[in-house]
Amino acid sequence: MQFYDVIETRKSIKKFRANTELDRGKVMRMIDAAMKSPSWKNEASCKFILVDDDQKKDRIALAIQNKTNEASQSIVDAPMLAVVVGEPEVSGSIEGKEYYLVDGAIAMEHFVLAATEEGYGTCWIAAFNERKIKEILGIPDNLKIIALTPVGEIEEEKPHKPKKDVRDYVFLNEWNKAYTDQNVKVLVRH
Repeated sequence: MQFYDVIETRKSIKKFRANTELDRGKVMRMIDAAMKSPSWKNEASCKFILVDDDQKKDRIALAIQNKTNEASQSIVDAPMLAVVVGEPEVSGSIEGKEYYLVDGAIAMEHFVLAATEEGYGTCWIAAFNERKIKEILGIPDNLKIIALTPVGEIEEEKPHKPKKDVRDYVFLNEWNKAYTDQNVKVLVRH
């Protein structure tokens, strides 16, 4: 798959094929992609916990906080759950912006895109009871859980969400001046 195909293919998947296992080589490539992500001063302030223990996944599923049961069920059904954990004291903070969150988000996105490349589905989950999950996984108090994602073979086929209108989300040179491909200078090399 080409890079832009991966981006186009990635969707939030909540239904996984039952009784499947993940290929060890594919998982290692996904981890490698996450470990190559940039971070604050190259400090690598985030870590991953991969959970394939069914009892722990069942307990973690009960700590998910959302309006439907889909995210919780996806954790139960998927063969693996990836949990991204940040170390705030290792990373920096500027004007109240905690960069361990940025480091973790970039690493998670590398992991999610690599999973897509490997043919697996994922779903970014950020609404959870952190205290309960820390207890289940033995995560020290000074660390923060950034996000989780189930990982597995995709059971559902679903269309990509409708594309956002770039003019509403991308501006050129100042706030609310819509970007279009007509109003941007492009360097053309011969």
